[in-house]
Amino acid sequence: MPPMPAAAFWQLIDQAAAAADHDAQEQLLVNALAGRTPEEIIGFELTLRQFIIEADDYGIMGAQKIIDGYVSDDPYLYFRCWLIGQGQAVFTAALQHPDSLATVVPGAYECDFESLLYVATKAYELQTGKAEDDTFPRGVALSQGLDYDFMAPPTTGADWEEEDLPKMLPKLWKKFR
Repeated sequence: MPPMPAAAFWQLIDQAAAAADHDAQEQLLVNALAGRTPEEIIGFELTLRQFIIEADDYGIMGAQKIIDGYVSDDPYLYFRCWLIGQGQAVFTAALQHPDSLATVVPGAYECDFESLLYVATKAYELQTGKAEDDTFPRGVALSQGLDYDFMAPPTTGADWEEEDLPKMLPKLWKKFR
């Protein structure tokens, strides 16, 4: 099963990114996907997972550390989902220069979009009327090796110590520390 083409994926994400909050954004995505074929919904999940894995970078992790004050597995995953949910331009800029997030994130803002992980499953349930099994988007993605969790590829980029962050991400450091 092929992933959804990146242009189609980002078109869906960018359209939903204008929503007032993550609940509305999630619902827009579920509704948009539920009108597609089951194969396209699975393709969305595959592409989402590719971008979650691509965003697993020490620079992104450093940005999350500064913004949230800590890093652990689940919040870091949900932060990467939030980053994807901001749209293609923000995602691409952050991967190139994580410090660019200083102009995106308002102060004291929760950068968490956990529910993005369940969009394809909800849309697939609506489209097929089936209960989740191995034919659902997450099962197919795992069977293709797209795991952002226990079997994920190693984090990319250069690891850091907390004392490196002010020089590594000076705009974020100034804004949040």
